[in-house]
Amino acid sequence: MPYAEGRTYYDADSHLMELGDWLATYADPDIRDRLRPLYLGGAGKQADDAVAAAEQRKGDAAAAAALEGALMKAKGWNALGAFDPAERSRALDLLGFDKQLVFSTFAATQYASDDLDLLYGGTRAHNRGIADFCNDDPRLIAVASVPLTDAARAIEAVREAIAFGCGAVLVPSAPPKDISPTHPDYNDVWAQLQDADIPFMLHIGGGGRPLRRAFHNNGKAPTTDFLGGGENIRAKDYMVMHQPPETFLAMMVLDGVLESFPRLKGGCIEQGGMWVVPWLRRLDIAQDTFKKTEPALASLPMKASDYVHRQLRFTPFPTEPVGWMIENAGDDLFLFSSDYPHPEGGRDPLRHFEASLADVSDVAKDRFYSGNFADMMNA
Repeated sequence: MPYAEGRTYYDADSHLMELGDWLATYADPDIRDRLRPLYLGGAGKQADDAVAAAEQRKGDAAAAAALEGALMKAKGWNALGAFDPAERSRALDLLGFDKQLVFSTFAATQYASDDLDLLYGGTRAHNRGIADFCNDDPRLIAVASVPLTDAARAIEAVREAIAFGCGAVLVPSAPPKDISPTHPDYNDVWAQLQDADIPFMLHIGGGGRPLRRAFHNNGKAPTTDFLGGGENIRAKDYMVMHQPPETFLAMMVLDGVLESFPRLKGGCIEQGGMWVVPWLRRLDIAQDTFKKTEPALASLPMKASDYVHRQLRFTPFPTEPVGWMIENAGDDLFLFSSDYPHPEGGRDPLRHFEASLADVSDVAKDRFYSGNFADMMNA
């Protein structure tokens, strides 16, 4: 019996857990030796041990079978299908998910750089690799990653990602240093995605650290995250983590990108969704208040919030009141996600979502679990 059954489930957030040699396998020769070792952040020795155990398990069918009984309990590299595509297909059988977006986890730390050759060479390797991971199972949708640091190279990276077979493209929610992602220089990024029916994605981490470090220096004992490390989300981070994507998406609306590219879709992933309810109202207030002095706002033929309903989608956390959010913002905005196999997704996200959706219509539930995903992906 699969974990999820009784309706169609499209999972808008899952991850590949990279092994140490994963990225280098897909890198061009001139980039391969310049990639940094896999950096596991605050996870430390525990993560190193998990990677070592995973490398020993690779290709071991008996070890994989032993993990099936711990489908929602084993996390990270220890999870079924964390790094092996054949295992991931089996994991999807057991999960009962009909589609799943697949993001990487740590690979970007190996090539993040001001050196554009390294940055975009690493990007090419990443996008080849994530496409290859998903290639043999049509349920898996590879999410490419494209930095916007240089517009011309970003345009080429999107073209390559589409050619590799990626079904979505992750872009950072933090803007490049000197130019907005809504600048005309990036029009070919958005045009290519629109023409290929491929959505852009924003994901946690893409906006840097929105909370200034000084707020953690409060005279109290240092705080770890709920997983026991110091690099992930803590209570204070949770309060502001939505601000980078909120800003990015507001600019896409107010600067007319979504008007210029009306079939362009976007997903805001693993950054919560409760903030969307008041944000929709603020967008309309901003448009109405400033259109007399800002001609670009006056030229928008639709209400600002209508662009959001037409083109953007969001993944709530399982602990958020999704039923209330649907009641106040509509049933066309929010997406189911599991974060598999990351531990932040929890052991039973469906139970939490179902509890918050108890008073929601079956039509709205179907939209949450699959319909809004299908619309975002232009299925």
